[in-house]
Amino acid sequence: MNADLKITSEQIQRQGKDSVTVFHLRGWLDGQSEEQLLTAAREAHAAGARYLVLDMAEIEMLTSAGMRGIQKVHKLFTPSDQNLKTAHMKLCNASAPVYHVLGITGFLHIMPMYESLQTALDSYEV
Repeated sequence: MNADLKITSEQIQRQGKDSVTVFHLRGWLDGQSEEQLLTAAREAHAAGARYLVLDMAEIEMLTSAGMRGIQKVHKLFTPSDQNLKTAHMKLCNASAPVYHVLGITGFLHIMPMYESLQTALDSYEV
């Protein structure tokens, strides 16, 4: 088990559409790594990113502090005038235990979850 969080980022250019930033997360998303996620999201947003996918395939541990971090990133990427109209941040590839936690806490009611990165990317209409 690796209690650290590693974030790798890529920009997916889509023909005729806005690009999407993807954060590939690996390790633990908890109180110690929450600020790391927020910093990466703020930097991406400041650089012009407006659509984000969090690839959770390699998340080993998700705590309440990690969920708080995801919620803050969601708020950063969700324009206030479009709050429940268009999802600017999406999740993908969560393991069954992580998916279960996100489901019982209500996160999946406001943040779409997809089974693969490609389906998450395809779901953006912009």
